[in-house]
Amino acid sequence: MPPRKTSQPPPYARASRSSPIRRKLLQFVALIGCTLLLLIYIATRLFGSSEEKAPQGTPEVVLVTLLDEATMSDEYRARIMENRKYYADKNGYATFFPDVSDYDYGNSPRSWAMVPALRHAMTKYPHSTYFFNLSPHSLIMNPKISLTSHVMDKNRLESIMLRDKPVVPPDSVIRTFTHLKGDKVDLVLTQDGEGLCQGSFILRRGEWAKFFLDTWFDPLYRSYNFQKAEAHALEHVVQWHPTILTKLALVPQSLINSYGVDIASRGGKEVMYKEGEFVVRLVGCELDSNRYCEKEFDMYYQQWKSYINKGTL
Repeated sequence: MPPRKTSQPPPYARASRSSPIRRKLLQFVALIGCTLLLLIYIATRLFGSSEEKAPQGTPEVVLVTLLDEATMSDEYRARIMENRKYYADKNGYATFFPDVSDYDYGNSPRSWAMVPALRHAMTKYPHSTYFFNLSPHSLIMNPKISLTSHVMDKNRLESIMLRDKPVVPPDSVIRTFTHLKGDKVDLVLTQDGEGLCQGSFILRRGEWAKFFLDTWFDPLYRSYNFQKAEAHALEHVVQWHPTILTKLALVPQSLINSYGVDIASRGGKEVMYKEGEFVVRLVGCELDSNRYCEKEFDMYYQQWKSYINKGTL
């Protein structure tokens, strides 16, 4: 007869007392590995460059100007668009003219709509490289100037960027980087005597740009009721978020943001538009009850039209 089976398991079948400890150790190692992979992925998405080839015919630059049908006349908006389209057609760029009413900015000032408008532009033109945000209360006076060679070319940018400069004048302890390379810059801003200028700046497409815009438009910052709304919020995120500061370059104001009015606190006559410069901006006209944006615009518009009619542009 076959031997009777015993109810006692053989010695080799006994569970090892060390197996729970070993299992926990393996789980811990796996968790650490997954965390490292996640961090590498995030860093790559934020700071890596995309190798995806843009479809043929993709405009390298998109001009984004936010309009406001509720506060601007039809003629004023038409002239603004005419000015941008003339420049874009001459240089092979695209234009994007969203309206303030297209976006939900809660109870925040209307000027906040500029931020989601840029995000919208990046969605509409997913392969374009640069997005030039330009206030509606401004004109491109010299359409012969290419935005890429004038500012964004790597060597050009390295030669004009303001290094070791207080981010917010006159004496911010946070300063621009001294060794930043031109091809690592994703945000180009100017500053005047009062602070950073959000009415004319250039943003390079990428995951970092989306991160920057999402951070800037965070409901928390909009709830702070900054005195200058999105302008002060921009100064806050640039100064206190190193991830943003590492991609920022300040350039001389006259390159993309000359002023059409003499305001002492913003730089006075030194920063006023001079013939041949790229852009003239009627800074603050929409905030001052003693000024009329359309009237100030008309003066420079007529000058711009005369250049075109003479064939000098």
